[in-house]
Amino acid sequence: MEECIRNDNAKYCNCTYEPCPRKNKCCECLHYHRKNGEMPACFFSAEAEKTYNRSISYFIKTYKG
Repeated sequence: MEECIRNDNAKYCNCTYEPCPRKNKCCECLHYHRKNGEMPACFFSAEAEKTYNRSISYFIKTYKG
């Protein structure tokens, strides 16, 4: 598997969970959250992301298209 390039991903990552080892590593983040039945931070608005609720039901509830 090709390595994620953290510098390129940083401009898209809105995750505010500081101790996350997957921050700016999109491929690892997506796999982690998918495995746990969740959505990654970048799918949420800035306001919704700050709750750290990554559930699919919360995403649907807060999605503003």
